[in-house]
Amino acid sequence: MRQYSPDLTPPWKKPQQPVPEVPAEPGLVVEEAGTGFCGAVIRCEAGTVTLEDRFGKHRVFPMEPRGFLLEGKAVTLIRPTSGGPARPTRTASGSVAVPGARARVARAGRIYVEGRHDAELVEKVWGDDLRIEGVVVEYLEGVDDLPSIVESFAPGPDARLGVLVDHLVPGSKEWRIAESVTSDHALVVGHPYIDIWEAVKPSSLGIESWPRVPRGQDWKTGVCGALGWPENTGAAWQRILSGVRSYKDLEPELLGRVEELIDFVTTPA
Repeated sequence: MRQYSPDLTPPWKKPQQPVPEVPAEPGLVVEEAGTGFCGAVIRCEAGTVTLEDRFGKHRVFPMEPRGFLLEGKAVTLIRPTSGGPARPTRTASGSVAVPGARARVARAGRIYVEGRHDAELVEKVWGDDLRIEGVVVEYLEGVDDLPSIVESFAPGPDARLGVLVDHLVPGSKEWRIAESVTSDHALVVGHPYIDIWEAVKPSSLGIESWPRVPRGQDWKTGVCGALGWPENTGAAWQRILSGVRSYKDLEPELLGRVEELIDFVTTPA
């Protein structure tokens, strides 16, 4: 014989199970259940909470019971018991910091950069953002390898590929190689500098400008000599990297390209 539950109350009439109440502390990242808008708490006042997404867009929502998702689970936001609203701190890239946030499982998509120094700089400034978005950064030994890497990666709608190239100016070898990449799911962008070193503002390193190096001479070695630094390019790079504290220490031509790649890789096709 079939067994029936003694409770025949329709599901829509059953009382909902209580969910955790979570203080809407600045920096807390939640998703509004009705719209799917995801962002960090900016302020909490008069029964509402203001969220800011990673693009800087603000939206205000009522703090209704079960109105938000925290790590995929329903919660009720409540007003913090601490003092007045405080603006959350920022990451090195200028995004809203998310204290205690766990790294997202890595996406199938990737960002490739040309060289170890490029990868280290991207990690220092955008590392927090990339971990939250689940984006892995890998490096190219040289731009000559780009066509074969794109072919073997086989980018698609769910596995987009972004590439950052040094000295990407019209007519250059790098330009011609980048133009050979035609996939709709791969984006190749670059900055105009001979090397990623130049993307760091001279003022952040206490120098007036990056020196001009005669054509045909190794650029990094020439820079070290002109600045009176020891001809140890590894040590010179560590000196440069230590002078980078945030996005404010980088040239806009690099900032815009990296943000463009992150948006491309994380935005559904």
